Amino acid sequence: MTAASVTVTDISWAPGRTAPLILQPTSFHLEAGCVLGIVGPNGAGKSTLLRVIYRYNAPRTGRVLVGDSDIWSLPPKSAARRVAAVLQEQPTDFALTVAEIVALGRAPHRSGFATPGARDAAIIDHMLNRLELHHMANRAFGTLSGGERQRVMVARALAQEPALLILDEPTNHLDIRHQLDVLQLIRDLDVTIITSLHDLNIAAQICDQVLLMSNGQSLACGPPDEVLREETVSTVFSVAARRETLSPSGQDHLTFHLPTQ
Repeated sequence: MTAASVTVTDISWAPGRTAPLILQPTSFHLEAGCVLGIVGPNGAGKSTLLRVIYRYNAPRTGRVLVGDSDIWSLPPKSAARRVAAVLQEQPTDFALTVAEIVALGRAPHRSGFATPGARDAAIIDHMLNRLELHHMANRAFGTLSGGERQRVMVARALAQEPALLILDEPTNHLDIRHQLDVLQLIRDLDVTIITSLHDLNIAAQICDQVLLMSNGQSLACGPPDEVLREETVSTVFSVAARRETLSPSGQDHLTFHLPTQ
């Protein structure tokens, strides 16, 4: 797993050739091994942007470079060796076990109908252990809780050995313990990560860069303390935001209130 830089240049998207743009032209650069958090209110365009980056929705304009490769110019299997995604909602009707789901992450690295080899098995086993899933490896995916399914899909994505990992709301459905586990995992991985997040304080804690969106437009991109200013957050989210310092950690923390009439 080798991290790669990501350069997004003027990508936009609409549901048809003549339809109005849902995602306005958006650009950013992320260094290899860094974490970018995409934040904004509901309907801001966070998931739409991610879908273009992980090759689900083709952009109307622009390019997405992972390292030196434009992912939209690559064959699907080659793109899948560079980019993996974990989505918000996971299917519940897979007739596969946990181990079989994680093994799907190795498919882009095999040719034709080749069966998994020793290296594939070792990577699958490592990811099952890393996400604390080994004890449920033979359980049917459909019998798992939402949080357990989320961990399985993270393990599958990591088994893909991507240079770029896309996480759409990665802490959804997770209890507090496993939220902390996933957040720590994000920081520890030798991979470039782009993630959408609702929690601005989590974004400030784990992200090197934050991209703030509203109404399909990029409003600001940069270090969290520069982007997530009280005035900006208050305006974009229609709240009264205030930055406080927590003791004894000394960490800054945003608090939110309904604006006074």
